[in-house]
This record gives sequence, structure tokens and C-alpha cells, in this order.
Amino acid sequence: MRALLVANPAATTTSARTRDVLIHALASEMKLEAVTTEYRGHARDLGRKAAHEGLDLVVALGGDGTVNEVVNGLLHNGPDPGRLPRLAVVPGGSTNVFARALGLPNDSVQATGALLDALREERERTVGLGLAAGAPDTEDEGVPARWFTFCAGFGFDAGVVGRVEQQRERGKRSTHALYVRQLMRQFWEEPNRRHGTVTLERPGADPVTDLVLSIVCNTSPWTYLGNRPLYASPEASFDTALDVLALNRLSTPAVARYATQLLTSTPERGPHGKHAVSLHDLTDFTLHSKVPLPFQMDGDHLGLRTSVRFTGVRRALRVIV
Repeated sequence: MRALLVANPAATTTSARTRDVLIHALASEMKLEAVTTEYRGHARDLGRKAAHEGLDLVVALGGDGTVNEVVNGLLHNGPDPGRLPRLAVVPGGSTNVFARALGLPNDSVQATGALLDALREERERTVGLGLAAGAPDTEDEGVPARWFTFCAGFGFDAGVVGRVEQQRERGKRSTHALYVRQLMRQFWEEPNRRHGTVTLERPGADPVTDLVLSIVCNTSPWTYLGNRPLYASPEASFDTALDVLALNRLSTPAVARYATQLLTSTPERGPHGKHAVSLHDLTDFTLHSKVPLPFQMDGDHLGLRTSVRFTGVRRALRVIV
């Protein structure tokens, strides 16, 4: 088996010694090349090269951002599960939503052991992914399409992600407390929290208007607060298309209610109420905003957008589980 290990040296929870141990363990089972990423987008370039060279497996060692880059490299020319290298993930970030949603341990050493067992037992699954691009006939139509593995956000939650990234650039560690603080700051400074600017359009249905928050989920849970899973769209699955949780009001009482519902959410029940919109298994839809809003995919802030077109692609990539 020819394999490539893509390791992010800045991964939050993985030391250089741990990486060396993992590389040794994997190299004992396969013909392995290990590459440490050196710049933003390097993991994407490595994934693209692995697909071009016809490797059997690409192992992403890092957080959700590293996984996202590898996936976008592998799928540079579109999904082809029967031909493309399989993906394996060894979590090394602060949250590791994609790996945990696949049922992998949230510890890099334990996850490596699980990965080796899965390879020996030939355990894999083919997962669906989300694709986001600039909407046709808008000022964002030239924005390149990009894949995401577990979630995207347009508006409020993307603003929180952007604030966290700013703090990390200033030397702050990525912790759950940091996310909570930035969420509160985003709430108090959010100019559109009472009158949303986003409209969701989909074929064969009336538009959903005046949205403040719009979370697009490709799986469930949506994210984790420590070890607590948060289910924004409990029905979301790697086996279906995309789900959406949207809110059209973020007043103080509404935020208190929906935050409590999110913290107590379960695989059977997520946030609900008169200001909440939940949509399941959408293959094609577009989010339009009257003003530019923050946009994020897999926890990576991508700047401001006015329109984003989403596509849910079933059976896009083979993953070792």
C-alpha cells in the first residue's frame, strides 16, 4: 500500500515526538511518505498530488482545517470514490469534529491504533460532502467552489469563527473558553441580530427570508463544547445531502432559549421554536444576503460574501473507519 501522511506541525494537541511515534507505527504497515506542511494550502497541494499519482491512502494528521485542505486536494477534479485515494484521519486539533463524527477516538495515539485495525480489517465507508461556490449572476459568482466535510456557516456563527482566528493570530490558544468569549462579543456587536438579511432559496419551495444565522450541516453533531456534542441538525448524516438550521431572530431572550436548547440537544432533538427553521437533506440551495456577511467552512473563516450556492454530494469520498 502506498500512502502519504500529511502532518500539520501547528496542530494544537500533537507534539513532534507524538508525530514521530505515529509515523513509525504507520510506516511499519505500509510504504509511507510523511510530509510536514509548511504554508497555508500546502495540505491541499499534497492531496492533489496524491490523487494525481494514484496513491492508495492519504492520512491527515491535524485538525479540521488540515482535513479540509486534504479533501479539497483529493477532490480537485471532482469526486470519484472508486479511483481516488482513501482518506484516513488522525485527530490533532482542538475540536476534531470530522474525526469524532466518524466515530474515531479523539486521541491521536488511540486513533492511530484504530486506523491500523481498520486497515487490517478493510473497514471503510463512502461519505457525502458539501460543496460551496459563488452563486451565479451575483458579485460572488467567480468565487471558486470548495468542499467541506462537516459544516459551513453564513452570518453570525461565521463571525464568531473570524473573531477566534483573529485572537489566535495574536497568540491566544484555541480553547473552548475562547470561543465562548468571542461568541458573546459577536452577539453584542451583531448589527443584524433583530432583522436578518439572509434569504434561503431552493428549487420548488418558497424562499425563507430575514435570517440572521444559517448553519449548514453535513453530519451530526455540529460541533463539540469540550466533550459535549452539540446537535444543530440532529438528522444530518454523511449518508444524506445537507441540513440547515437557521434563525430569524437573535434577541437576548431568543439567544438564551436557543443556546440552552443547543447545550441540551440530543441526537433526537435540536433547537426548535417559532424563530428557528430546520431543513433536512437538501441537495441544492442558495443563501443570499442584502449586505456582505462572514462565511466559514469547517471552522475556517473565508471572508465576507453576499451569496453562496450549496450542493450536497452523496458518496463523494472513501474514508477509513
